[in-house]
Amino acid sequence: MLEKLDLTKEMTKEEYQARMNILEAELGRLQRQCRNLGIPVMIAFEGYPAAGKGVQIGALIHALDPRGFEVHPVKRETEEERMHPFMWRFWTKMPAKGRIALYDTSWYNRVLSERFEKSVGKKDVAHAFDSILSFEQQITDDGVVLIKLFLAIDKKEQKKRFKKLLKNKETAWRVSASDKRCSKNFDELEKVYEEMLQKTDTDYAPWHIIESTDRRFATVKIYTIVINALAECIEKASAGKKEDQKKKQLIDDRALKESILSKVDLNLSYSKKEYKEKLKKLQSKIQLLHGELYRKRIPVVLGFEGWDAGGKGGAIKRLTEKMDPRGYTVIPTASPNDWEKAHHYLWRFWQAMPKAGHFSIFDRTWYGRVMVERIEGFCTTGEWQRAYKEINDMERDLYDAGAIVLKFWMQIDKDEQERRFTARQENPEKQWKITDEDWRNREKWEQYEEAVNEMLIRTSTPHAPWVVVEGNDKYYARIKVLETVVKAIEERLGQE
Repeated sequence: MLEKLDLTKEMTKEEYQARMNILEAELGRLQRQCRNLGIPVMIAFEGYPAAGKGVQIGALIHALDPRGFEVHPVKRETEEERMHPFMWRFWTKMPAKGRIALYDTSWYNRVLSERFEKSVGKKDVAHAFDSILSFEQQITDDGVVLIKLFLAIDKKEQKKRFKKLLKNKETAWRVSASDKRCSKNFDELEKVYEEMLQKTDTDYAPWHIIESTDRRFATVKIYTIVINALAECIEKASAGKKEDQKKKQLIDDRALKESILSKVDLNLSYSKKEYKEKLKKLQSKIQLLHGELYRKRIPVVLGFEGWDAGGKGGAIKRLTEKMDPRGYTVIPTASPNDWEKAHHYLWRFWQAMPKAGHFSIFDRTWYGRVMVERIEGFCTTGEWQRAYKEINDMERDLYDAGAIVLKFWMQIDKDEQERRFTARQENPEKQWKITDEDWRNREKWEQYEEAVNEMLIRTSTPHAPWVVVEGNDKYYARIKVLETVVKAIEERLGQE
């Protein structure tokens, strides 16, 4: 692909100025329309060293309202970033609806320069390609306009530009040791770029190759590509085209007819004496294991879901009671606020993922998309149907980055829930725990049960399993959660 490019294309100064007068005005107009329609835009600049990424970003933003965009220069990972999955720093730099984010190099750094310099292994590169494809599909499915630009020059042009930069003391610093290695091994680098382009050029996120020998030609081509992409998206949004609700089945219907919840034995219980003995031993183990996880820099992600009054809070309290509070965070998940709604629904959860050696414990999770949002109509059918794969992909990213991922469903029956609701209402110290909405949700018990069964089937994986906790007896439920976490940590430490 790259070696066949015609890199001799040029544009006269007169033609360039005539075109840019029109293009700049049009881009400014489209930016305002995207803002009004709430369309987020991401523009990734990749390409050969010295191809002019910085120059072209500067030219592009010249026509934009600076209040509506942000430029992210992507450099080597910081210590904080290295302690998270590699896509974490890009999820946390997502633009809100109506804003534009530009990336001077991007998430492709892992499969380009880092790969070329052999600072990551083959396994990490393979995982990175999977994560990138998943990331791009998720954000474009959610309405992000993703424009990927690859700036190309040949070996001769690159050498000429480096030579010019090195001649001047004020610009010589811009040519790094890495740049010099790239120049020396240009043919090898070209193969890396070629493979990346082939693997990640998709219908939902295609690559646009920019012939960058002539700066004016490259600028006009970039403007034209960006304008066309924004205009197309605006046209679709303005037309109000409805999403096609006909989705491919992700799993055989026969499997979905099996009810996991109906097979749960809710008669399991412990006496108070048994509970106290087990609790003391398990909490001591957790305390020791927590320190070992920190030393080994292993992150842990725990998600708690379940019926209202199912015992999530009680289980989390007993789990964390003896842990060092500096090493864990409990994240109570409520309905998204306006700023969170302005992003992809997974964005707020990526923000809270733990760094290496720490726990993130979610009291309700990203699974709201396939439960409450599905049933209450807060998202479209297409959105919750594709969420199963999006969630599986996110959890796979966490696992590939070294995290232990466990999800607990706190199961109680309808009678037990009613008993707990009534007890809360009658206790002045616990009345804050019960709302009218809790009672209303009981009326949709069967709908929620169907959604939960489907969720458990579709998203319980070997690397991020669901654990259904028999919760009618609170003592039994708390001990099962602790035993499950201890076992998972011990198994992981054994692998280390």
